[in-house]
Amino acid sequence: MPAEEQPLDVPALAEAETRPPSPLGYLFALLLALLGGAFGIIGAFVQEAQTGGLLLLPYLGAPIIEELVKPSGVYLLLARWPRLLRGQLHTALLAAVAGLSFGVIEAVVYVTLYVPDAPAWFVTYRFTVPLFLHATASFIVGLGINRGLLDWARSGSPLPKATRNFYLAGIGLHAAFNTTVMALVLAGVFDDV
Repeated sequence: MPAEEQPLDVPALAEAETRPPSPLGYLFALLLALLGGAFGIIGAFVQEAQTGGLLLLPYLGAPIIEELVKPSGVYLLLARWPRLLRGQLHTALLAAVAGLSFGVIEAVVYVTLYVPDAPAWFVTYRFTVPLFLHATASFIVGLGINRGLLDWARSGSPLPKATRNFYLAGIGLHAAFNTTVMALVLAGVFDDV
C-alpha cells in the first residue's frame, strides 16, 4: 500500500481524543461560551426589530430565539473541538456561562439605554434576578447539547427527545419569567421605572 493510502495511526488519535485538554483549551472553551452569549444579544435585537415591538412577541418569542442562540459558542465547540467538552455537566455549565454573559450585556443595555435614570432598585434587579434566570435557562438547554444534536443538524437524524425536552424546559422557564414580569408591569408594580 502506498504511504499516502496507509491508515492513520489510530491509537494515537484515540489517545488524543481521551486526553484532557490543556488549561488553555479550557480557557478557549470558556471564552467561546462567553462570546456565544454576546452573540445571543444580536439575535435578541434582530428578533425585537422584526416583531416591531409587539407586546407579546418580545416576551414569548424572545425566549425561543435567545435560548437557541445563546449557546452558539458551545455549538461551535461541539462541532469543531468536541474534545473540549468534557461531559454533559461541563457542556451545561459552559451554556450557563453563555447565558450569564448574555444577561450581563442585557442588563447593561437596560440600565444605560432603555432606562438611563433608573432607580437603584431597578439596577439591582437587572443585575440579579434576570442574570440568574438567563444562566439557569441556558444551563437547562445545555443539558441537551450533545452529539445527537450535532447528528440531527448534520444529517437529519431524529432530534433526540432529551435534547428537545431540555430546550423546551429552558424556553418554558424563560417564557414564564418574561410573562410574570409583564404581568407585574401591567399591574403597576414597576410604575417608578
